[in-house]
Amino acid sequence: METLWPLLSVITISILARSIYRLYFHPLSKFPGPRLAAITHLVEFYYDVVQDGRFLWEIETMHEKYGPIVRINPRELHIKDPYYYDQIYVSGGRKRNKDPHFVPLFSAPLSMITTIDHDHHRYRKGLLSNFFSKKSVADIAPLIQGKVATLTDRFEQAYRDGTTLDLTAAFCALTGDIIFHYTFGESLDFLHDTGFKNDIRGSILELESVNHLNRFVPILIRLFQLFPSGIMTFFKPATAALLGEVTQRSQRALYKSDRQSSDKKEQSLVEALSSPTVPADERTLARLKEESMILLSGGTESPANALSVAAFHLYNDKAIFRKLREELQPVMRSSGDTIPLADLERLPYLTGIFNEALRLSFGLISRPPRIAPDEALIYGDFTIPPGTPVGTSSYFMHTDPTIFPNPESFDPERWILAKERGQNLTRFMASFGKGSRACIGMNLGYAELYYTIAAMARHFDFELHETTQDNIRVVRDRGLPFSKDGHWKVMAKVSKTFE
Repeated sequence: METLWPLLSVITISILARSIYRLYFHPLSKFPGPRLAAITHLVEFYYDVVQDGRFLWEIETMHEKYGPIVRINPRELHIKDPYYYDQIYVSGGRKRNKDPHFVPLFSAPLSMITTIDHDHHRYRKGLLSNFFSKKSVADIAPLIQGKVATLTDRFEQAYRDGTTLDLTAAFCALTGDIIFHYTFGESLDFLHDTGFKNDIRGSILELESVNHLNRFVPILIRLFQLFPSGIMTFFKPATAALLGEVTQRSQRALYKSDRQSSDKKEQSLVEALSSPTVPADERTLARLKEESMILLSGGTESPANALSVAAFHLYNDKAIFRKLREELQPVMRSSGDTIPLADLERLPYLTGIFNEALRLSFGLISRPPRIAPDEALIYGDFTIPPGTPVGTSSYFMHTDPTIFPNPESFDPERWILAKERGQNLTRFMASFGKGSRACIGMNLGYAELYYTIAAMARHFDFELHETTQDNIRVVRDRGLPFSKDGHWKVMAKVSKTFE
């Protein structure tokens, strides 16, 4: 034991010296916040890892005590102010890097979403941005409408059979089929599975439980990638199955790109990423797999969550349902009618439902810190040093009662009234992020929501089954919002169909 005393003394002195530095001499020492959080990351670890995604609400408690700007750990600030959001998540030429300590949350170190450097991210985003422009999404409207038609066929069959549906699983099957087809040029037909079995969603369920742990122990991502396929299949079967599909198609795209130049009009996303015009270090199999996995997961769960929120409130409040049907009937006269997305976007009540669904589904709810590498940010009397991670969460902006009175209420009318007043509420929406790092799939998500909500309300009435607002109320942050029972789930039976 005596031989351990020198080592223990060194460790103790080191911890004490580091604590004193962080409290009194660190560049963030003048910012308000709890002393323990300023000294150690263990506070964040406790709430996010041990308490399973509860740090966001501890941050809320910090703001209640210390004000709108708080030091939430030794190196990071959090600002709860909807009017400052655009300064953190900027567009244009102002650079914002990602925080290298936060991106392991996504378990894909080679993907665009985890690219730390501003310019490198802009290059990677540029490879795919044309695929997600409004024009490109309009071009694939037949794909989206075809998948929505398959979904409504399933609803009609469920009505005839009298079966109860997991609508959230159905929506994940819809969005999963669309994004998989767009990524690889073919679908896995999740919509045709009896229970809407979906390996994309299954993989998300398997991996999200360790998202926060990955941030504190990022080597776990590398160890996970080294698992033999047999072990992967045993412990995480959906992830193994999805990785198998992604690997096979990524290899095929690389093989094809090395032997012929694809017609760009017919390219899938993975073919664009594997094009011979892309530098060799950007078109490796490992990167294609990780980028594809992020595209698939991001394009599946978030829009499905928004559809779940819309469906719950449509059929929980029949007044909302009836008013939307009345608005839709003149433009969708029969069951076979499909109308251009632009026409749907002009319907004020549908747009109000669309916006409320996005607001209360939050998108990626975790705070995504940004670093201004060359710029000192000013907030009130505080000057934030360059290189400091600063973040906030869509949860705080979307539930701010000064912007959205009675924020837990699903109120489509608030958007109509705001427009009449000349108030632009959309500037306070961050379901897809904002600025130069906003989600690339925003326009695709918009189209999926408009087409699906319109088709459901025009052709079906549902009765909710063993589902309350608690099933879609966020109480945990695992990157995506979680309810008290885990992933959101809306169960319902088709009670009536309309021609």
